Amino acid sequence: MPREVEVTHDPRACDGALRDAFALLGKRWNGVLLGSLMHGPAGFAELRTATGGISDSVLSGRLVELAEAGVIERTVEAGPPVSVSYRLTSSGEALMPILQGLTQWAADNLCTRGIDPATGQC
Repeated sequence: MPREVEVTHDPRACDGALRDAFALLGKRWNGVLLGSLMHGPAGFAELRTATGGISDSVLSGRLVELAEAGVIERTVEAGPPVSVSYRLTSSGEALMPILQGLTQWAADNLCTRGIDPATGQC
């Protein structure tokens, strides 16, 4: 059950927890990567394809950052060949209703031409 947060600062000032959340989720690709992992574990190449346009170095950095934040987990399975996959942690799974709500909001408010059923894109 979510804990209640007592506001002890100017109510117009951004809450520190919200600022921290956007510091992580507001970085380009982080939300998209989490949304991609919503459907189950994926490897590096799968995530590169799912994001469409991210460079290998940026993808690698974002995955490290998300793992350090505790929202994804990196699993290495000894081979041959060696296999690396990424999955949501329970903390990452807790974000999914929020990301699904954000997706719906974007579809309702940002997609002026509607969503293409074939691609799921605006």
